[in-house]
Amino acid sequence: MVIERTFSGLILTKQQFDRDGKLTLVFWLKSKEGPVRVEVTGEQAVVFCLSEDAKWYADALNREGIAFEQKSLSLKHFNQSNVSGFYFTSLKAFFAAKETANEVGVTLYEQDIRHAERYLMERFIQGQAWAKGQYKFSQGVHCLYQAKLAKSEQASLAAHELTCVSLDIECSGLGVLYSIGFYNANYQKVVMIGQGENHEWLEWVADETALLKRFVAITQELDPDVFIGWNVIDFDFSMLAKRAEALGVTLSLGRFASQLRVTQSKINKLNLPGRMVLDGIDMLKNASYHFSSFRLGQVSYELLGEEKLIQGGDTLAEIERQFKHEKLALAKYNLQDCKLVWDIFQNKSLIDFAIARSKLTGLDLNRLGGSVAAFTNLYLPHLHRAGYIAPNLGDSPVQFESPGGYVMDSLPGLYQNVLVLDYKSLYPSIIRTFKIDPMGLVEGLMEDDAIEGFNGAQFSRTKHFIPSLISQLWQAREAAKKAKDETMSYAIKIIMNSFYGVLGSTGCRFYDPRLSSSITMRGHEIMKKTKQLIEKAGYQVIYGDTDSTFVSIDGEACKATCNDIGKQLVNKINSYWQAELSEKGLDSALEIEFETHYQPFFMPTLRGETTGSKKRYAGINQDGELIFKGLEAARGDWTRLAKEFQTELYQRLFSNQAVDEYITQQVSALKSGALDDKLVYRKRLGQELEMYRRNIPPHVRAVLDYQLKHPDFFIKRGDWVNYLVTLDGPVYLAEGDVSEVNRIDYQHYLDKQLKPIVEALEKALMLNFEQLVNEQQSLF
Repeated sequence: MVIERTFSGLILTKQQFDRDGKLTLVFWLKSKEGPVRVEVTGEQAVVFCLSEDAKWYADALNREGIAFEQKSLSLKHFNQSNVSGFYFTSLKAFFAAKETANEVGVTLYEQDIRHAERYLMERFIQGQAWAKGQYKFSQGVHCLYQAKLAKSEQASLAAHELTCVSLDIECSGLGVLYSIGFYNANYQKVVMIGQGENHEWLEWVADETALLKRFVAITQELDPDVFIGWNVIDFDFSMLAKRAEALGVTLSLGRFASQLRVTQSKINKLNLPGRMVLDGIDMLKNASYHFSSFRLGQVSYELLGEEKLIQGGDTLAEIERQFKHEKLALAKYNLQDCKLVWDIFQNKSLIDFAIARSKLTGLDLNRLGGSVAAFTNLYLPHLHRAGYIAPNLGDSPVQFESPGGYVMDSLPGLYQNVLVLDYKSLYPSIIRTFKIDPMGLVEGLMEDDAIEGFNGAQFSRTKHFIPSLISQLWQAREAAKKAKDETMSYAIKIIMNSFYGVLGSTGCRFYDPRLSSSITMRGHEIMKKTKQLIEKAGYQVIYGDTDSTFVSIDGEACKATCNDIGKQLVNKINSYWQAELSEKGLDSALEIEFETHYQPFFMPTLRGETTGSKKRYAGINQDGELIFKGLEAARGDWTRLAKEFQTELYQRLFSNQAVDEYITQQVSALKSGALDDKLVYRKRLGQELEMYRRNIPPHVRAVLDYQLKHPDFFIKRGDWVNYLVTLDGPVYLAEGDVSEVNRIDYQHYLDKQLKPIVEALEKALMLNFEQLVNEQQSLF
C-alpha cells in the first residue's frame, strides 16, 4: 500500500546526482517531526541558446550522441533575440552538452545555475518548503520518494528547535590528531588519544583511528542538524577528512550514513548530507560585525569577556607540549574553545540570523556572503515569467566607471548645534521611486514614456521587479521591527542594501553601469537639492556624505528648539519630494529623518591645510556621548596615548575649558617616561613574514629583529604585534612589559601621536602646537 505524507520544514542541504542514468535531486529538511529526506525524480537539466544557433547546436549534439529535448520557447534575450531551450535527463548528458557547445562555439545561457537550486527558485521556495511524496520511515528518518516541493509560508523553525553541536579539534603541526571536542547545552565531551583519569566530560581512546571512529559514533548518537565551529570547514573538517583518508577510515558523518566530502570548490566546499556546517568567522563577517581580529580569542574577549586557555606566544608549540605532558590541560583547552564558539553563536543569535537570511534569499544556511547569488535567486524566476532569460556575465552592452556616493566639501570649525538629517535607506528608496531594474532598463529603452535615468538609461514605469521586491522587504522589515524581531529586521536591512552593490558589481550577470550610475547620480542630485532646501529655509549646511546632511543652527539654541527645527526641515524636505515626484507621475519612497543633534560639534581641517576634512568629525550627541568618526580615538592603529589625549582634549574643547596647560602637561609627562605604558602600537600581520621584502613596516621590522635574538619564536599572518618605537628602531614586546625597553623615542610620539591631534584643532583653539612645546622647553 502506497502511503503519501506531507511535511513542512527548513531546508538544510541539497544534492544533485545521476542514478540509473537519471537526474535525482535530494533535499534534507528539518521539520517539527524530525529530519526528512526528500527525493525528487523526473526533472531535467536545462540550458538556453539563441534560436539562430539552435539548429547548429542540435546537429552537434546529435553527432556526439547526446540525448536531448529541444523546445522553442516564448523567451527572449535582453537583445530581443528569440531563445530555444535544451533539456537533458541526466547530469552526464548535461555536462557533455556544455562541452560540445564550447567546441562548436555556441553560447549557452544560465548554464551555471545548479539544478537543485533552479528547482527551488522557480517555485519561489526560500529557506523552507512543503514536501509531499510517497512515505517510508527508514534509519530513523522520514523519507519521501517521487516527491514534489512547494513554497511554505509557515513560520520557520527557530535556532533552539535545531540540534546544534559546537566542534573543535586539536592536532600537531603536521596534522596528527590529538583530540576532538563537542559542546552544546546538554552534552560536553572531549575525546582524546592516550590514557588518564576518567572524567564525565573526558573520554580516552588508543589512537587516531579509534578517535575518528568515536567521532562518527558520537555524531550518529547526537544526530545534529547543525555543526558550528571556528574556521571549522577549512581547518577542522578538512583536517579530519585528510587524516581519515590517510588512515583508511570512512567518515560516515552525514545522515543515512553518507560520507563527509571536502573539495577545493569555493562554494559547497563541504558536503555533509542532512547536516549544515556553519563557520563562526564567516557568520560574523557576513552579518557585518567588526572586530580588531577575527581570531577566536579576540572575538570571545570582545563579546564575552572570556579568553582561550592558551594565550600568546607559540600556541602550536604549547598544544604539542601539553599533549605530551599535560593532556588534561589540553582537554580543558579543547572544550573551552568549543564553549566559546557556542557562546558567541548564542550571544549574536547567529543561527537565527542564518535562518532569517535563508528565508529571505533562498540560499543555503551557510551561504551568507552570496549577495549576487541571492539577487539571482530572487530575480530570475520573475524574469522568466516576464519572458526573458538572464544574460551571461560580461554581457553588458556598455562599459564605463560608475561614480560613488556623494560627499560634500565640509566647512571646518567648531559649532554649537549641528543637526544630522539622514535619508532612510537612500539607495533602496531611489530604486523603488525611479523603478531602477535590469529588465526595466531593457523595456524602458523601447518605451516613449519611460523614466529618465543617467548616462542614457531609461526605465519602464510598469515592467520591473526590484522596486516591488524592495517594497516587500521594506514592509517585512517594518513588521519585524514592530514584532521586535531584531534578527529578521537586521537580515532584511543587509539584503536591501546589497541590491545597489550587486547591480554595480561586474561579478553579477545583470551588471550594467547605467543601472548603478542611475542610483548614485540620482543620490548626488537628491543630496544637492536637499542642501538647497535647507539653505532656503535659512540654515547652513556644513557637510554631507552619501545620505546624511549636517546642518548648523546658529546661536545658543536649546535642545527643544533644535528638535523643532529638525522636525520642520524633515517635513519640508519630505513634502517637497512628494509633490515634485508626483508631478512626474512617481510615488516618492524618499524619506529623510532627523537622526541626531550634536551639541557641540567639531569638523576638523585636513592636516596642514585650511580646507575641511571628509568623514572625520566629533561631537556630543543628544544622549550626551562623545562621538568620534574617522578620528584617532575611533581607530585601532593609534596608541592609547593618542586616543586618551584626543578624548580629553575634545572634552575640554566642548566644555570651554582651557587646553594649553593640559597639552603642556601631557608633553612633559611623555618626555619624563610617565606615559610609557600608553605608547604601545598594536598592529596585525597582514601576510606571512617572508612576504615582506621591500617596504618593511615598523611592526614587521620589530618582529624580524626579535627573531634574530629568539630564533624559536613563531608568528603567523593574522597575529597581533605589540611594539614600541625607540631610538634604535621598533622593538617587539613579547610579554607586553614596556619597563624593559630602553631609549624610547619620545620625539617620535610627540610628532606622530600628539602633534597631529592638536594641529586639527589649532584654528579653533587659537594656538600653535610647535610654539607651545617650544615655550615649554625654554622654561627648562
